[in-house]
Amino acid sequence: MIHIAALLLLLAAPALAQQHSMPQSADPSQFKPLPERKDVVSWKVFSQVELVKQKDRYVPKFAPGVAALDQKEVKVQGFMMPMQTGDKQTHFVLTAMPQSCAFCMPGGPESMVEIKTKTPVKYTFEPVVVSGKLAILKDDPTGIFYRIVDATPTK
Repeated sequence: MIHIAALLLLLAAPALAQQHSMPQSADPSQFKPLPERKDVVSWKVFSQVELVKQKDRYVPKFAPGVAALDQKEVKVQGFMMPMQTGDKQTHFVLTAMPQSCAFCMPGGPESMVEIKTKTPVKYTFEPVVVSGKLAILKDDPTGIFYRIVDATPTK
């Protein structure tokens, strides 16, 4: 778990150092989970995973409902955690909760989806929705559990 957080923080550091800062009115204790939508995969679904020991390491074991989403077209809503500098992003992590500081992870790997988009998406502190083919990652070296490649922003 620490390995995952350290890697994501290292990858995100340049993007987090850019001119964007958390709005002054944003008190992290005031953040509430996003409202559930029937047309997007719920973060409650993504959280249905546990780490199980396999030989000398831990690997994710996904609930059947999560595993059934592998390679399916899905919509996901969340908050952007940039992986690049600049106002437009093609590679970012979508999180269940917004970041409360530049050096804090907003949750574990079950609350994040790595996103690679076809076209740049304008960075925002507001929730975004993307659609694309979801990959369930059972042994990714970065420690991330979910990835969408060729994602497109949607409503």
